Amino acid sequence: MADLIKLKIDDVELSVPKGTLVVDAAKQIENDIPVFCYHPKLTPVGMCRMCLVEVGRVQKDRATGQLVLDENGRPKIAYSPKLETACTLPVEEGMHIRTENGKVAGARNDVVEFILTSHPLDCPVCDKGGECPLQNLTLRYGPGSSRFVFDEKQHLDKHVPLGAEDNALIFLDRERCIQCARCTRFADEVVDDHVIGFYQRGRKLEIVTFSDPGFDSKFSGNTTDICPVGALTTADFRFQARPWELTHSASICAQCPVGCNLHLNTRRSGTSGRIEIKRVMPRQNEQVNEIWICDKGRFGHHFTASPDRLTSPLIRKTATGQLEEASWDEALELVATKLKAANGAVLGLAGGRLANEDLFAFNQLVTGLGGRAVLASHMGGGDWVQKVGLGAGSNFGAMGKGTTIVVVASDLEEEAPIWWLRVKQAADRGAKLIVANARPTKLDRYAKHKVTYAYGDEVSAVNGLAAQAAQAENLVVVYGGEGMDLAASTALAQACANLLISTKHTGRPNNGLVAVWPHANTQGAWDMGVRPSGDALPEAAVLLVAASDPVGDGAALPRVGFTVVSELFRTATANAADVVLPAQAFTEREGSFTSGERRVQRFYPAVPAMGHSRADWQIFSQLGERVGQGQTRPGAAAVMTEISKAVPDYSGVTYQAMAKVEKQFPDVGGTDLYYGGTAYQNNAGLGVQYPSAADRGEPVAVAEVASVAHRVGGLVAAPITVLYDRGTTFIRSYVMHPRIPRPYIVINPADAAALGIADGETIVLSVNGKELSAAARVDGHAPAGALLAPQSLGSPALVGLTPAAAHKLEKVEA
Repeated sequence: MADLIKLKIDDVELSVPKGTLVVDAAKQIENDIPVFCYHPKLTPVGMCRMCLVEVGRVQKDRATGQLVLDENGRPKIAYSPKLETACTLPVEEGMHIRTENGKVAGARNDVVEFILTSHPLDCPVCDKGGECPLQNLTLRYGPGSSRFVFDEKQHLDKHVPLGAEDNALIFLDRERCIQCARCTRFADEVVDDHVIGFYQRGRKLEIVTFSDPGFDSKFSGNTTDICPVGALTTADFRFQARPWELTHSASICAQCPVGCNLHLNTRRSGTSGRIEIKRVMPRQNEQVNEIWICDKGRFGHHFTASPDRLTSPLIRKTATGQLEEASWDEALELVATKLKAANGAVLGLAGGRLANEDLFAFNQLVTGLGGRAVLASHMGGGDWVQKVGLGAGSNFGAMGKGTTIVVVASDLEEEAPIWWLRVKQAADRGAKLIVANARPTKLDRYAKHKVTYAYGDEVSAVNGLAAQAAQAENLVVVYGGEGMDLAASTALAQACANLLISTKHTGRPNNGLVAVWPHANTQGAWDMGVRPSGDALPEAAVLLVAASDPVGDGAALPRVGFTVVSELFRTATANAADVVLPAQAFTEREGSFTSGERRVQRFYPAVPAMGHSRADWQIFSQLGERVGQGQTRPGAAAVMTEISKAVPDYSGVTYQAMAKVEKQFPDVGGTDLYYGGTAYQNNAGLGVQYPSAADRGEPVAVAEVASVAHRVGGLVAAPITVLYDRGTTFIRSYVMHPRIPRPYIVINPADAAALGIADGETIVLSVNGKELSAAARVDGHAPAGALLAPQSLGSPALVGLTPAAAHKLEKVEA
């Protein structure tokens, strides 16, 4: 346990760990010292002076160093003649702090008055009004009038896009900026994106961006949360609503496997009359995302209100051959009839963005009919995560010296940005980071060791780490699926698990395996018994597809007699179906996701369902009732109750358990917005991390790694992930369109020279008999002999390394 320091704050005695700052110590006894520049997640700088306090220290004899005692035998306290900043002052033994006397109150009054000398009094039209630290602290501590005339105020631009007007995510009101440097320090210290900073001096000091596109960071939206005034606003929320008009609903991000905790802020639209999501805010969970979210999670919600959403069932009419609207009874009865007539020849294909409740009901429906339920994924290893996954009680935020983190076959910033951030911060605290990949990634800059292998040699690279890993006090292995198919990624997962088992790094906190899954609930799919298939999909009488678009991904469907699709949109697969059933978005219903760390977390409905859409679990349950599998479940909680009984790993997982909360530090949200920003307190649940087999003490043995055939010789195309893609949901977020790149292929300079291809030229990539025209990016990020093909940008859907050919697209004269 850390050394404890005893002190008094306003005559309240407390003990806190050595090194604690006075402002944080006061917070622990609910004494809210006001701040502007200080933030508990940033290095203190003492710029604004709002936290000035009177400090008394134990008096010591200068000659002997002994304590000077008063007549009662107690140490004498000598108060400093000048006030000191509580945000930069560590606690000392016997220290006395005064935060509420006249001297302190006068200083706070002066600071607020000084800040207001050049701050516009436009609270009625400011987006921050109602949740503004400056507004609140002015009312509490500031003067009731100003001695400065309006004409002396500094007048600056009020609508400054941080970047080009058409692609900026963050807008700056320069008049409102109080120069606290929270935003610049966040960019520099927390996410290491040096893309904004101060320019000019004195009263003309202003924030500028250095990058193109402007404020080029995947975490830019967080600066609007920690800004203590209305200087920074997001493009999609600016002038949309006032904070007190918003309704708040807890949710979980559906964009990646991290499971970031969110708050969805909603309000009735003045044009459509519908309840709409106005903004997405982080919800504090120090074990998952702390108080941060990435920009994809913040701005990627617009698909839920898209006019393209399916709102009614569709049935393909024999007479016209077209999909036409039908009632739910008609659609369900037709599907049920086909399912009963299939005599077990039923194939189910589900995507990893379905909730646990959906996947459980889906699996029960399909297997209950004698069919087979398959996960639409080319990444394996979910069974090894169940066995030796990250130990219960683990927290990336607690990792530092003594912990070794291995990241293999994953560009973590593009695939799971908050994990990238937390791994990077662990490395900053002293964790030993080993990055193994076939190409450079941004995480390399923080790595103690970089292992570069050729695509196909992932297992060998992991096996070569045994000597280094054996010396670690704690070991976490994070693996992805870049450049691999199901067999190769399964082999990699086995190799990673073997490394953990052989070095005895399983079954305890801050040790274990983490899979960087392609979707939010891929681990949940494995847990619910819906797993990918290594074989070609069989023929079937009925094909049931849910939250997956194999046709749009370029895959060939097996021969089937009747196809049913449950979806949000009319995807390519839906357009080829016989029946299309409209599903609800995660924002319209309740359910749960299981993160890559095996944390099961609950999300809640925020907006009414679109049209006549229904939750996927409800659709499958109603079909089950019609084919004789029992009554429809009354709600998602009832499905989770069934899960807790049927799935051993989930025996302690209930909605009540997921909803439990506990005190977290730093204290954010609530009435004290100036301390931690406008991230929301977590009053809706921290989730449940179910124990792995190793956590339960079950024996887990090293397994033989299956051999995987390597492709040798010739040019190969390797699929990679980019965060901003053209996926079914994200492409409908209009505010992100300028950030979504056009199709491109990354090619090594030597390969480009051999093929006569220059940077920026249009090339034709031929893979599996398909051709794609894309821009060539000639740089060293692509290893020699490999073409990097970003997925979901219009490129051919690749499964692992694929033989490819490329040539320059010759111009054809008209």
